[in-house]
Amino acid sequence: MAIPSLATSLCGIALQNPVLAASGTFGYGLEFEKLVDLDALGGLVVKGLSREPMEGNPPPRVYETTGGMINSIGLQNIGVRAFVSEKLPALARLRTAVFANVFGYRTEDYAEVVRVLEDHPGLAGYELNVSCPNTSHGGIWFSSDPTLLAGVVTAVKRVAHRPVIVKLSPNVGAIEPLAQAAESSGADALSLVNTFIALAIDAHTRRPCIGAGFGGLSGPAIKPIALRLVYQAARAVKIPVVGLGGIATGVDAAEFLIAGASAVEVGTASFWDPRSPVRIARELAGFLKRERMESVSQLVNTIQW
Repeated sequence: MAIPSLATSLCGIALQNPVLAASGTFGYGLEFEKLVDLDALGGLVVKGLSREPMEGNPPPRVYETTGGMINSIGLQNIGVRAFVSEKLPALARLRTAVFANVFGYRTEDYAEVVRVLEDHPGLAGYELNVSCPNTSHGGIWFSSDPTLLAGVVTAVKRVAHRPVIVKLSPNVGAIEPLAQAAESSGADALSLVNTFIALAIDAHTRRPCIGAGFGGLSGPAIKPIALRLVYQAARAVKIPVVGLGGIATGVDAAEFLIAGASAVEVGTASFWDPRSPVRIARELAGFLKRERMESVSQLVNTIQW
């Protein structure tokens, strides 16, 4: 049997395989170029970018827990203008698709970051991290209010000529209204899930293990919940869905594709092995071969009840 094809596309963007490195776990990508063949990735989502540089949260910022990790980096980044001058020129030389993760605390923050990025080549698209409180509306999270979410997507789409992926939070009562609000406002795709709000306590000191108190839980522990949310979102919208949450093997990736995802992102696994996205793509090809499938597209949305 011929080697199965992993080639696919996302929002019209050609990907050599459906496994991307997730935002926040792979830095700006360039930090890993001596360890990983970046052009072997299906895609790369850089860490979140804001209008101005941010120092992030107080340490400790990362805590290992059963089946995963809690992080509270606080969206530390160099700011969008430093990114386009210091990082983007080198990223633009890569063959792999590079996406910029964008966040803000007001609708205009998102639009301004994208406006700056629009003036520079080298990006395939944008991923909006909407898991932030809207300071203009009393701290209500963009990710939990369909109206606020629609507003930020609409504002970004006015200035963006590249595809816009909206990264949804799992910390909501129902994912479908948020997925539909993003789609109706012009989102080209969805990605989910972001981390789950979590708390770890040191029983000896009786204090949180994370400097900021709460943090975001990721890793294998969240995979079954992430799969359920990806399944529900994929059935609520017609645009593509990118699945993430605890993916550590090729079979994990296959499960998300079966649930309805068109592509996947690998996050926490990259902390213990930066080559994880490449390895997972290779393992996915092996899974397809064992299942006697010729193309990864044959796997998408094939769940049976």
